[in-house]
Formats: sequence, C-alpha cells, structure tokens
Amino acid sequence: MSAGQIAALIAAGAFVLLVLFAAIALVKLGRTLDEATIAIRKAHENTDPLLHGANDTITHVNTQLERVDGITANAQAVSGNVSALSSVFTATLGGPLVKTAALSYGITKAVRARRKGKDGEGRHSRRRRKGGRG
Repeated sequence: MSAGQIAALIAAGAFVLLVLFAAIALVKLGRTLDEATIAIRKAHENTDPLLHGANDTITHVNTQLERVDGITANAQAVSGNVSALSSVFTATLGGPLVKTAALSYGITKAVRARRKGKDGEGRHSRRRRKGGRG
C-alpha cells in the first residue's frame, strides 16, 4: 500500500466518523423537535378550557359592572333628591327657624341681663355725661 492509499483510507474513515456524528446530532434534534411538537399540542389542548373559563369570568364581571352602574345611578338619583329636599327645607322652614332662634337668643340674653341688674347700666343704655344733658 502506498502512502496515497493510506491517506485515502484515513480520509474515508474521518468522513465516516463525521457522517456518524452528524447522524447522531440529527437524531437528537429530531427527538427534540418531536418533544416540542408534543408540548405545543398539549399546551394547545389545555388552553381551550382556560380560554373558555376566562371568557365566562369576563362575562360575569361585565354583568356585575352593569349592576354596579345601576346602583351608582340610583345613588346619584337619591343624592339629587336629598339635595332638592334640603333646598326645599331651607327655603320654607330654614329662614323662619333661624329668625326664631335669633329672637329666642336675643330675648334670653335680655332677660339674663335684666336679672343681673344691668338693665339701666348695660352696654346699650345711654350714659350721662358729666355736666351735660341727660
């Protein structure tokens, strides 16, 4: 055997090893792709019930929000009615009640001042000047 033939045999053996390593890598890559395909299929199968559950939940939340909107509309109407009622009360009874309370306060203060003996010497009485008219 000549040196060229030995080199060709070594090159052929190296090529066979290279093909063998490439085949092993391709087989492992094929298994990985199969596992990925199975995982994607399972994820797809499990997302359908999850999405249906999410859709039901969103529908329920929307129903509750509509109820809350109704409640807030009713509360707004009640607060408007209370405001109108307080305005009516203030207009019809508020003024006379305030006047009555002020009159009552004034009379009470005057009676107390009179009982203490300040009726002639109170703040609002006229003082006589020295040497002046009376």
